[in-house]
Amino acid sequence: MLLSKVVKPARRCYNNQQNQKQPAQRKGFAESRGAARKIEMTEDNAMFHITLITVGKLKERYYAAAADEYIRRLGAYCKFELIELPECRLPDDPNGTQIAAGLAREAEQIEAKLPRGAWFCVLTPEGTELSSEGLAERLQAEKLNGRSAACFLIGSSFGIDARIKRMADFRLSFSKMTFPHHLMRVMALEQLYRAESILAGTKYHK
Repeated sequence: MLLSKVVKPARRCYNNQQNQKQPAQRKGFAESRGAARKIEMTEDNAMFHITLITVGKLKERYYAAAADEYIRRLGAYCKFELIELPECRLPDDPNGTQIAAGLAREAEQIEAKLPRGAWFCVLTPEGTELSSEGLAERLQAEKLNGRSAACFLIGSSFGIDARIKRMADFRLSFSKMTFPHHLMRVMALEQLYRAESILAGTKYHK
């Protein structure tokens, strides 16, 4: 099978040890008649950990710059960690068997990096579409249910192995449209930042 040897995954870690002030309260969602309820910000919420696992290296500088900016912003709301795994190399025109084998090898790397006990969400075209408020609501629900971490996964350009999808607590689709693979990292980071901004009641989301 024409798969190259997988190199040791690179790992970048970001956290919220920045000189930024946390908001004293987080604002909930607009309820049935537009009323908003306030949730006291507990230490558990302040220390919520979000991990984004991606398969494939981000090469374009403009995508990397945008991704780094949203990672920096996320640090105001949570501990954030980016885990970048290498994509298995395949022939220029791989057949189904070769693609399946590559995804299986990537699945082994992904499973080894999944944070224990985290709410696990995979980004996949056949998943459920949510609004930005809907994503924020899911994150808030997990926090209120006692979760201390969430993990999101962006697979390689050929997708995600079915075994990993079955492990997920939630399958999320951004759209039925097709987007560049590397752009999805920026989009995911922006939506995570937007979700946390919604919970914090800032003016970023309009």
